[in-house]
Amino acid sequence: MASAGDTPNLAFGGITIVIPRVLHLYYPRTSNNHCVLLSYTLFSTNYHQIPTVPMTIFLLSSLIFLLAGLIQGLTGFGGGLVAIPLLCLIMDVKTAVPLSILSGLVITTTMAWELRRLLEWRKILPLLIGSIPGVLVGTVLLKHADPVTINRALGLLLICISVFNLTIKPKPVNPRTIWGYIAGFFSGAITASVGAGGPPAIIYTTLHDWKKDEIKATLTGFFVLNGYVTAAVHAVNGMITPIVLGHFAATLCFVLAGTFAGSRISGRIHRRTYLRIVYLLLLGLGLMMLTR
Repeated sequence: MASAGDTPNLAFGGITIVIPRVLHLYYPRTSNNHCVLLSYTLFSTNYHQIPTVPMTIFLLSSLIFLLAGLIQGLTGFGGGLVAIPLLCLIMDVKTAVPLSILSGLVITTTMAWELRRLLEWRKILPLLIGSIPGVLVGTVLLKHADPVTINRALGLLLICISVFNLTIKPKPVNPRTIWGYIAGFFSGAITASVGAGGPPAIIYTTLHDWKKDEIKATLTGFFVLNGYVTAAVHAVNGMITPIVLGHFAATLCFVLAGTFAGSRISGRIHRRTYLRIVYLLLLGLGLMMLTR
């Protein structure tokens, strides 16, 4: 087993990242098909061995985040909606949600940089301000609620979202700013509790007569800022564990690959047809979550 002395360290302002010499976070054991997940630690120079994780979970979670990054890069949203249900099939929901939040930050930060010239604070701030108390409420639910209840709530949420988007095409009504605060609150609460809080914000933005790029930039700006708030609250409440950080570090390259690929091909696929396929998939996943 590798030890701290066998690996090079990178220190940044008191944060030490221990990098395995073979550049792997997963060290295969010779006795079986499992691997030991090794994670860098914050404010520490010690290497921590954390529970054994099947290599299958690593491979599946990597593919899930590749798909999530691809979808969000294409549409501007939906990464968490796809990632969370699939992750919940291979790991506990209390690991899946904060892991999805961290990976979502990579996706939205990348997209926010690409769309930075289109970001408008007057459109983003109502959603962001409303989301802060929502994140606090959602974190309490995630920390203390029964995982089965959260899974079923997520399944019901996915079914509602899918049916809404498959049957109704919202017409612009330009809702008042107060609805931005309300949508932000529910987005924050759902994001912090089940990691899929996009729908309230998506519905709010699509009810305006904004152009496609304005909607995409507003959602991206909100998701990236709300994601940092959610990750900070999760960290303070002990939800971001070494196992979460380990999974995040190991799947990071797949998240980036999916996001860049989605962004590059977004203009080549008919968006309406693609979204119908996505929501049909989410409908199936929602039914699966309800019956687990």
